[in-house]
Amino acid sequence: MNSNDKYKRIWNTVQQIPSGTVASYGQIADLAGLPGRARLVGKALGRAPKEMKLPWQRVLRSDGQLAFPPGSLSAQTQKGLLQEEGVVVLNNRVRLKDFQWQPGFAELLFELKY
Repeated sequence: MNSNDKYKRIWNTVQQIPSGTVASYGQIADLAGLPGRARLVGKALGRAPKEMKLPWQRVLRSDGQLAFPPGSLSAQTQKGLLQEEGVVVLNNRVRLKDFQWQPGFAELLFELKY
């Protein structure tokens, strides 16, 4: 499988994250069939075509922290987009217990196709 195929898997998985929920880089890698490739998820998000309009803001670090340094323009943008979806962001972090995407069995079978 080449890099482009891996990126497509990641992009497809990120597209499935419902509004108002978040996922970690590692979770996306696992669901895309690329376990242990959390860093590749970040790389793939950075290379996604703009016209794809991926909901990149829904992907966070494994501890629920936003992907960017606190106070940065990117962090403020990510926080604002998440808040517009009803996700609570406190101290640059989302409480995963409350907002983490937990795809159901049907989603795993029918939505996440590879």
